[in-house]
Amino acid sequence: MVNEPYIGYLSYEAALRSMPQYDSVQVQMDELRQAYEKEMKRVEDEFNLKYEEFLEGRAQYPRTILLKRQQELQDMMQRNINFKNESRRELAEAEKKAMAPLRARLNKAIAEVARREGLAVVVNTDSEACPFIDPDVSQDIEEAVKAIITSE
Repeated sequence: MVNEPYIGYLSYEAALRSMPQYDSVQVQMDELRQAYEKEMKRVEDEFNLKYEEFLEGRAQYPRTILLKRQQELQDMMQRNINFKNESRRELAEAEKKAMAPLRARLNKAIAEVARREGLAVVVNTDSEACPFIDPDVSQDIEEAVKAIITSE
């Protein structure tokens, strides 16, 4: 006996990538990433220059100046580390914020298809958490979802 499908499945990532706005969000994120990388490179170069100057002159510096310069370098290094960490956090937050409307729209489309097809559950196949989904009690809803999200 074949049961009516009550489980739907799709690749959430593939559906998300098929959305017309996805590419523009990725372009925005790439531009932001490049701006952060450019600034990280600038501060890294600045640190390297100061470090080279320190190494070249350290034999000539009195002890107090040597200690002061070492402290400046350590402070600069810590600021650079903090900047990199904050940059990563801000990039992740910006991506999450930029993708939120797309994810909301995709979730709405998934719910619409699931209700229309009478599905109780929709499984995201991206994580490989479900290596087998019985085709007798499930259906692939990816194309139906893509049809909704690419037509809006």
